[in-house]
Amino acid sequence: MKFLKSLDELLYEIVSWLVFYPLTMWRSIRHPKAMMRYADTELVDDPPEQYTETLSPPLFLLLSLFLAHGSEMMLARWEGTWVRPTLLASDSNLLIFRAILFSIFPLLMSVRLLRRRKIAIDRETLRAPFYSQCYVAAPFALGVSLAGQIARIETAAAAMAGLALFAASVSWYLAVETRWFKADLGMPTGRAFVTVLVTFLEGLALMLLAIVGIVYGTA
Repeated sequence: MKFLKSLDELLYEIVSWLVFYPLTMWRSIRHPKAMMRYADTELVDDPPEQYTETLSPPLFLLLSLFLAHGSEMMLARWEGTWVRPTLLASDSNLLIFRAILFSIFPLLMSVRLLRRRKIAIDRETLRAPFYSQCYVAAPFALGVSLAGQIARIETAAAAMAGLALFAASVSWYLAVETRWFKADLGMPTGRAFVTVLVTFLEGLALMLLAIVGIVYGTA
């Protein structure tokens, strides 16, 4: 009976994602600042009462990357030309690697925020800002991933569409983060933007280093 009950709960949880994933995505894009505040306040509740109206932030980011991964797999089968590095030969390894890559951005933004506040960084103090950051990292990660896939179709229209989606995703992400740093740290807009841009470029550099390391280290 315990097994059946656990199975019931698992099935309900997975099916509920069909409702709460698009709802969470819409709210994160439409009201990113409110969602980031929501992530903070929900952590105060008891675990069973947390994130009852949306997906939890890390799960939301992971599902977004899973959707991007599924889309890429379909495109790869259609093209029939994509050869992965040895370490990323399995779908599970590739998904984990992609999750780690895009988690770099919320992690660095969270660390930067805590340092600016002069708060000691530990597992507990890092949790709240990281959860908040996941809500805005997910649309960014999905948009950038889909942009890269569209650009691979190798037509002029696809290249333009991919570039437009990439630019829109990055611009939205930088704008949201700038507003967040400005509000939380009381920074002028220009200084907040520079802080966000530097952190973003650091994340991009780490991402590229990881990709190069995987590609050439397992060649």
